[in-house]
Amino acid sequence: MKTSRLALALLVSATLAACSATGSRPATPAMVSSGVLTGSNGMTLYTFDKDAGGKSMCNGPCATNWPPLNAMDGDMASGDYTIIVRDDGKKQWALKGKPLYYWTKDQKPGDRTGDGVNGVWHVAKP
Repeated sequence: MKTSRLALALLVSATLAACSATGSRPATPAMVSSGVLTGSNGMTLYTFDKDAGGKSMCNGPCATNWPPLNAMDGDMASGDYTIIVRDDGKKQWALKGKPLYYWTKDQKPGDRTGDGVNGVWHVAKP
């Protein structure tokens, strides 16, 4: 009897530990800092005017300069945040249908050097 209670207690403990580990992801994929969206690394996020209909038009060399804010397997869309599938099959976060990107020339958190590039890149705002 004691052995089965101990086994049950261990099973419940393991289950609770597994549930808490998977619940450790942030509620949203981005944060707000000084009025703009940033990734979990504190780097500024951007939107691209040529993206349309929830589809990224920034692929290949464009995505090298403007890396997407990737979504991981198991991430769940919530509120204004959605997940799109890119041409390469990877998942990317979007806000209100606009895919989110980093800019490779930003060197440190707080940099916003991509705002206004070619008149089509803009800091993402909540």
